[in-house]
Amino acid sequence: MTTETTAPADAAAPGHHHDYVHGYSENEAQRLGDQADTLAELLHAGTAYPAGSRVLEAGCGVGAQTVHLLAASPGVRLTAADLSAQSLAQARARVAAQAPAADVTWHHGDLHRLPFPDGSFDHVFLCFVLEHLPDPTAGLEALRRVLRPGGTITVIEGDHGSAFFHPESPAARRTIDHLVRLQARAGGDGLLGRRLHPLLTAAGFARVSVRPRTVSADDARPALVEGFTRRTFVAMVESVRAEALAAGLTTPEAFDRGIAELRRAAEPGGTFHYTFFKAVAVRP
Repeated sequence: MTTETTAPADAAAPGHHHDYVHGYSENEAQRLGDQADTLAELLHAGTAYPAGSRVLEAGCGVGAQTVHLLAASPGVRLTAADLSAQSLAQARARVAAQAPAADVTWHHGDLHRLPFPDGSFDHVFLCFVLEHLPDPTAGLEALRRVLRPGGTITVIEGDHGSAFFHPESPAARRTIDHLVRLQARAGGDGLLGRRLHPLLTAAGFARVSVRPRTVSADDARPALVEGFTRRTFVAMVESVRAEALAAGLTTPEAFDRGIAELRRAAEPGGTFHYTFFKAVAVRP
C-alpha cells in the first residue's frame, strides 16, 4: 500500500534549498543502488523497528536505502520524504519492485518544513543526507520536532577524510579533495561523519551514541573491491570531473591522473579503506 503527499509549492524554504553535488543522472541512481546493496549489512546491522512503528525516512532519495530499511523491519508504517520529485519517483518504482506489500507513504517536500504534527513518528532514519545540508543542526531540529519523546533517530554519514588506500597517491588525494571542495561550495560537508555526536547534541538529542562502520576492501574481498572501491567511491569522485574543471580546481590531465591512480587501489595488490559513522540518539 502506498500513498503520496506533497508539500505546498513554497515548501523549499529560503536558505534550506541545497544542490546535490552528484546530480540526478541514471548513472548516479545506479551508483547509489550499488552502494546501498554492497553496504547493506555493514550500515543496516542493528537497525530494526517493531511492526506497526511509525518510521520517517528523511531524504530517501532514489530509495536505495529504503528497500533495506523495509527488509529489516517488516510491518512498519514508513513515510519516505525527499525534496526531489524525480528521486521520489525512482524510489517508488524501486520499492514497488522489491517490497510491493510495504506500507509506505511518499512525501515530496523539504525536511525542514514537514507538514506533520509534533511527535508524529516513533523513529526517524536518515542516511547520507546531513552532508548535503547547509545547516545540518537546523535539519536535525526539524526532525526532532516530528519525533515523539523517547523515540529514536538513526543517522548514517560518510567522511571523505577517512579514505586511505594503497598504493598511496598524492594525485588521487587531490582529486578526492576536489569533491570535498565542490560539496562545500554547494553548501554541504563531505567531512561531516566526524561531527555527528556534536551535531546531534546541539540539536537537542540525548543518549547520543556514534559507532564507526569501516569498509576494508582488498584481494580477499573481491565483492567489496568491485561494489565499493570501484563502483561506489571511485565512481562518486569521477562523477564530479566536469564540475571540478568548470570551477577551475584542476586540469583534465591532473584529474584523470588522480582517478587512474585511485583505481589502482581496486587492482590486484591494492587496498581501500573508508569509515562511515552511524549514530543513534533519543528525543528526550
